[in-house]
Amino acid sequence: MSSLDSIVSELEHAAARLRSGELEGQEAAELVEHVAELAGRVGSQLEREARAAAAEPGDGQESLL
Repeated sequence: MSSLDSIVSELEHAAARLRSGELEGQEAAELVEHVAELAGRVGSQLEREARAAAAEPGDGQESLL
């Protein structure tokens, strides 16, 4: 499982806990902050992957001298 998959799984779990309505106010607020942190990590990971993909020449593309 990639780190991105792991984060997505954690986000899904957090969303289920928030939807359950079983969390107290402070606990829910802390979980929302954690979700925001996870979302930032997902964004950073996707940006790194996009930059890496853009840096690689595509199939059939040759580099110029």
